[in-house]
Amino acid sequence: MIKRIFLILTLSVLIFGGLFGWKFYQDRQAQSQMQAPPPAVVAVTKVKQEQWQPYLTSVGSLVAVAGVDVSNELAGKITAIHFESGQSVRKGQLLIELDTSTDEAELRGLQADQLLAQVRFDRGKKLIGKQFISKSDYDLNRAQLAQAKSAVKAKLSVIDKKHIRAPFDGKLGIRLVDIGQYLAEGSAIVPLQMLDPIYVDFTLPEQHLAGLTIGQQLILTVQAYPDKPFNGKISAINPAIDIETRSIKLRATLANPEQILRPGMFADVRVLSSWKQDVLTLPDTAITYNPYGDSVFVVESGEQVLTVQRHQVETGETREGRVQILKGLQAGERVVSAGQVKLRNDMPVRIDDQPAPGERENAP
Repeated sequence: MIKRIFLILTLSVLIFGGLFGWKFYQDRQAQSQMQAPPPAVVAVTKVKQEQWQPYLTSVGSLVAVAGVDVSNELAGKITAIHFESGQSVRKGQLLIELDTSTDEAELRGLQADQLLAQVRFDRGKKLIGKQFISKSDYDLNRAQLAQAKSAVKAKLSVIDKKHIRAPFDGKLGIRLVDIGQYLAEGSAIVPLQMLDPIYVDFTLPEQHLAGLTIGQQLILTVQAYPDKPFNGKISAINPAIDIETRSIKLRATLANPEQILRPGMFADVRVLSSWKQDVLTLPDTAITYNPYGDSVFVVESGEQVLTVQRHQVETGETREGRVQILKGLQAGERVVSAGQVKLRNDMPVRIDDQPAPGERENAP
């Protein structure tokens, strides 16, 4: 009985041992046949040294060099309108005619009085030489002639003022009156704005006053044309600092030949410095931003393959997709610009032949 049990146990051990041995052999064979994972494919860029021109940023508003609501000085009824809404006009161009029929009738009477005064004066001038009239009569005739001429001139001025003209070159807005309408004195007729050139008013903190000069260059952008920069120059600096905000008000002048800049537009302003500084830059796609600090993966040459190491960096301002590197890198170092999510320290990598998507447009 004991021999039988011993035999059964021995056979069981041999069977299970063979099974476990076979399984172990298969696992070893599978591990020996497995290949190491391929290196991660990444896009790489180099740290560039560039020259950036420092600038001061501000926000401002566009202001017309000249802008008014054209109005009438004298009351009257509109008899003719000589413009269309949105039309460009020249200085002195006729816009509105008011009724002058009564004034013209009065003018003809005044001109007749002037003619009579002229005849009396001319007759008296001949007679005074022969002493047929007194000096006082001659002076009276001369004064009456001057008075008649002044009355005619005044009436002509009234008629002219009822012909409303553009006070300067510019672009008209939407018409506010209609033909036949009676206008009281000072009624708004149509807005008129001079658009070329155009001003931008903005402010800067007082600590920048020493670096500001008349003629200093600036670049302006507006929300209506975000990809189109406009160049201008500082044309005026307020002599006093605002006591409440401790800022200084400036005005710059910009050419606006296409008249696409309009008064009242909100503007982002960059006042350029007169000197440039050397900076290290990377594309913004190469930076990994984290609450505990910004970092990049630097490509390092190993014995057989390339590897990466995470480096902490200090970043500065961003311009046109490139970020200023203040600390942590040297010019010429190779940095991963796409594919950082899958990386860790000492991980082997293979460099993609193509640059990162954000750099492909600028690639040679």
